[in-house]
Amino acid sequence: MSRVCELSGKSVMTGNNVSKANNRTRRRFLPNLQKSSMHSSTLGKTLQFRVAASTIRTVEKKGGIDSYLIGSSKSSLPIKAQKLRSEILEAKEKSK
Repeated sequence: MSRVCELSGKSVMTGNNVSKANNRTRRRFLPNLQKSSMHSSTLGKTLQFRVAASTIRTVEKKGGIDSYLIGSSKSSLPIKAQKLRSEILEAKEKSK
């Protein structure tokens, strides 16, 4: 299983541990991934994601998974989130 957030695309970063003697050793910064269930009011179902904790806070701030995905540009989202975004937009068009 890859260490990538399914909504924001946040993934592993690399850097250095720097000691007091300024020795540098390579290290990895892993995203804080959590399994989360989010309810889509437009689709009328609960969706499960593996997302970063920072993304969960952002989704709650934006007002839910629907408004988070609609407010994000399609190019900045991973493929799974792009498909979900298009499903939500289609459902909104049908409901009008």
